[in-house]
Amino acid sequence: HYGQAIFEGVKAYRQADGGVAIFRPQDNWQRFNRSAERMAMPTISEEVFVQGMRELIKLDEAWVPGRPSSALYIRPFMFATDGFLGVRPSGSYHFGIITCPVAAFFNQPLRVRFEQQYVRAAPGGAGYAKNAGNYGAAMLPAKLAQQEGYHQLLWTDASEHQYVEESGAMNVMFILNGVLTTPALSTSILDGITRRSVLELARDWGVPVEERRVSSLEIMDALAKGTLQEAFGVGTAATIAPIAVIGFEGHDYELPPAPADAFSRRVGLALEAIRTGQAPDTHNWMVAVNG
Repeated sequence: HYGQAIFEGVKAYRQADGGVAIFRPQDNWQRFNRSAERMAMPTISEEVFVQGMRELIKLDEAWVPGRPSSALYIRPFMFATDGFLGVRPSGSYHFGIITCPVAAFFNQPLRVRFEQQYVRAAPGGAGYAKNAGNYGAAMLPAKLAQQEGYHQLLWTDASEHQYVEESGAMNVMFILNGVLTTPALSTSILDGITRRSVLELARDWGVPVEERRVSSLEIMDALAKGTLQEAFGVGTAATIAPIAVIGFEGHDYELPPAPADAFSRRVGLALEAIRTGQAPDTHNWMVAVNG
């Protein structure tokens, strides 16, 4: 009754040799435990989280799809189970893992708009934790945006409603005058695993990267001047989701079509190749289920 519920989103991929491997599960385990600590919940051992996941996928291996852009989505979760009415941390919890085969989360470039009324998270709050309440509170604003024809929101900061934080269930990135730019992490922004991966690949390729405050006015000014070359969401469910339209103060603004060599296209293909065993895993991100 008092909001102690957390979860993670992980994916397992069919490999080129027919096997199955999980993408960066230790990173999800570490983030799960940071969420648990923030919500006054017990942490889970790596053996239970990662090895438990591997054992479940061995049983569910036939459900791992092999089609392009498909995967087995994995949802570790934990919630309080005390049969007690009182505002205090629970003394007992249920931890579990469920799986589901999935295809691409979005099948078209996104229409998004800046959210300048509702707030997803505030400094010092639990925005960096993957707790259920963050998502529940975001559903009404997201529903209102969808009724207006948008796929996702670009959340802004709680104080000024000016600085970009993240987009729906994704982190957000921009190519501004050749520089990969993304909001710096804070207590109100989720430390996305896909976000980390994209930044690591960009640095491997020598792409300039900036993690800093990014304002809605800067984005709209760059779009007007032609220096906003790309905008896209990154996340476990969405992977790489290009943004085609940005709504701002009641008006929609179209982004230029991404060229064939756009960074978002290249990094999406690179991640897919690593995850499916078609390219070298130089960062040791993949964990074989039967390894």
